[in-house]
Amino acid sequence: MSIIWSDQAGLRLKAGGKSLEYAAWGPEPSAAPTIVLLHEGLGSVAQWRDFPQQLVDATGFGVLAYSRAGYGASDSIELPRPLDYMTREATGTVKEVLDTAGIQQAVLLGHSDGATIAAIYAGSVSDMRIRALVLMAPHFFTEPIGIAAIKAAGDAYANGDLKQKLSKYHADVDVAFQGWYGAWTDPAFESWNVADAIDHLRIPVLAIQGRDDPYGTLAQIQEIETRIYSPIETAILDGCRHAPQQDQPHATLEAIREFCARLDRMEREVVKTA
Repeated sequence: MSIIWSDQAGLRLKAGGKSLEYAAWGPEPSAAPTIVLLHEGLGSVAQWRDFPQQLVDATGFGVLAYSRAGYGASDSIELPRPLDYMTREATGTVKEVLDTAGIQQAVLLGHSDGATIAAIYAGSVSDMRIRALVLMAPHFFTEPIGIAAIKAAGDAYANGDLKQKLSKYHADVDVAFQGWYGAWTDPAFESWNVADAIDHLRIPVLAIQGRDDPYGTLAQIQEIETRIYSPIETAILDGCRHAPQQDQPHATLEAIREFCARLDRMEREVVKTA
């Protein structure tokens, strides 16, 4: 392992030609599987709050989180973001992060953009370290409801207090916000669709979706269920909007805990019969 395994502030790793902030919790990769957190389109390491430690306590796995370039304290980027920025992140940076961190067995846990990146990576990159996916509020195609919510966020950023709230977490808040907002509101993005990544998944998937998510509907989850060839579990949460780990933390953690426990049981059974 070539990084310091700690949740102390200021840690950085190199991937994708950028210096990225990261933090780690729980057992090191040599001692247990690692849950790798991939944040939402306006997220960062700090915005996971106490969720990483809760995951350690619930599963016994280690946890690694990093801020993608243009977010948090990671290196900035040039705007505009390309419209295929999630695919580029999945195919160009994720593997380097895993390699640099010395990850041996991983569950990729993504939220929103991060969930999409996780699915694209697992569906397009041959990496035997990836045992499973946990996808929270994933999106594989655009929906009018999501575009409307993003435009509303743009208004809140320009005229409300959203910029002030986000500035606590991002060294260059305008790059973080405009990179995301600019891509999603580009007219050419309306035809964006990466659902074909689902066709190539061959590992278990847990999909978690809030029933009241303003950024996407259950059609995203139904797309996974229709297309996937590997085992799929779903948790549709009432009273939950776009962030299950914040809106329904107990139900979210319990679903993840049970999913990871089943993974361990299945792996032990495979070892017994080998």
